[in-house]
This record gives sequence, structure tokens and C-alpha cells, in this order.
Amino acid sequence: MDNQIEQLKEQLKKQEKLASLGLLSAGIAHEIQNPLNFVINFSKMSDKLLQDLTEIVEDNEDKFSTDDREEIDDIVTDLQENLKKIAEHGERAISIIQGILLVSRGKENEFRPTDICKLVKEYVWLSYHAMRANDKSFNISIHENYEDNLPLLMVIPQDLSRAVLNVMNNACYAVRKKSQETASAYTPEVSVSVSVKDSQIIISISDNGEGMNDEVKQRLYENFFTTKPIGQGTGLGMSIVRDIIENKHGGKVSFDSTLGEGTTFTFTIPIKK
Repeated sequence: MDNQIEQLKEQLKKQEKLASLGLLSAGIAHEIQNPLNFVINFSKMSDKLLQDLTEIVEDNEDKFSTDDREEIDDIVTDLQENLKKIAEHGERAISIIQGILLVSRGKENEFRPTDICKLVKEYVWLSYHAMRANDKSFNISIHENYEDNLPLLMVIPQDLSRAVLNVMNNACYAVRKKSQETASAYTPEVSVSVSVKDSQIIISISDNGEGMNDEVKQRLYENFFTTKPIGQGTGLGMSIVRDIIENKHGGKVSFDSTLGEGTTFTFTIPIKK
């Protein structure tokens, strides 16, 4: 009993740290957004200046040799491609930050019109990059299938994002562990899909990782049960996921897992009018 109390205290401390980290992340995201806006705006201004420069060169084409003209064209093309990439990745970063701010500002249990595909995509890749930050050798193939033209749907974004993040974290951990224990021929893969069928949102995350044995399947949703080493898992992730999907959204969490082959988690959420 005393041991359980100590475990509970440790888990609560971790949760407090995570809550503080969430506030800190939102603050950092807000501060980063301003310089990113400058990066995007100046890349667009530079592209316009490059167009002006190209027009000047064309007006004075007779003053350049053929070789010089070809070299100028090559440089201009490279600069245009570079500026396009700067703007594209800047917009991508802004999109991620706006997602973090949206989630952090959401009121508890507040349903909001949400782009489900965008939310899932952001947190799938956030999980992947978090794993990469801790292990540079980690790499996986992520296959995505998002239904086109889905309208905004009513969910609790700050909670649904946590559910997606928790399951994706587990998927990344499972394929990483298998890759460490398997021959080099193994290719870690995660497949993600979002669709709507029969007035229900269906979110699926599959991995080809180590899979679960019977004990893990039976104890999956128990508080403080984890297969991860000390310090790498709280044992609260899947119980939080089930609470978010089933209690808060009135949906269903299901899974299918084969030991040594992989696991699929599916969220089925009724569309809220």
C-alpha cells in the first residue's frame, strides 16, 4: 500500500511538471510566431525584389554575354526555389504553433469546430519529431490517409490532441524498440487515417512494432501500468486516452494487436451536431 502511495505521488509530480511544461510551451510558441512572421514576409518581399531584378536584367540583356546570362538565370532560379522553401516551411511552422496555441487556450471540456485531419497530422508529426529529438538515429515511414473535404467537426481539441499524441508516442516507442531488437531488414512504419462513416469520426493509428502479449492487452487501461523502463512512461497514457474518447466524446477506443507484428488503435467518435 505504501509503495502504491509513493507511486501515486511520483505520478502526480510528473503530471504537475507536464502541466507547467504545457504553459511554457504555449508561451514559447506565441513568442516564436512573431519572428516567423517576419521570416515569411521578408521571403515574399525578397521574391518580389528578385522579380524586379529579373526585369532589369531582361531590359539590359544585350549587355551580358551568353554565358553570363545563363549563369544569372541559374542563380535567379535557385534563389526563387530557396525563397519558396523558406516561405513554405515558415507557413508550416506557423501552422504547428497555431495548433499548439489553439489547444492551450481551449477551455476544459469545450467542444470547438475543428479540422480533425489537420489536428491529427500536427500531433502525429509532433510525436515523431519529439522522438527524433531524443534519438537522432530514430526514423520511420509514416503513411497518411486523410479524407478530403471534411467539414469542421465538434470535438474537444485540447483533449483529442492528447489522445492522438499518446497513441502515436506508443507507436513510435513500439517500432523503435523492435528496430533495436531486430535485424536491419526491418523497416519501422506507422499508418494514420482519418475518415467519416455513418455519422462517426474514425481515427486509426497502426504500427508494425513489437505488438502486445495477453497480459499487456488485459492491463492496458490500468492506471500506472506501463511496459516502459522507469522514467520513460507514467502508466497513465492509455487510461487518459480512454477517458478522453469514451467519457468526454462519447466514443469508443478499440485495438487489435499481434505479438511481434504490430498494433492498431482506432478512435470512433460520434459526430456532435
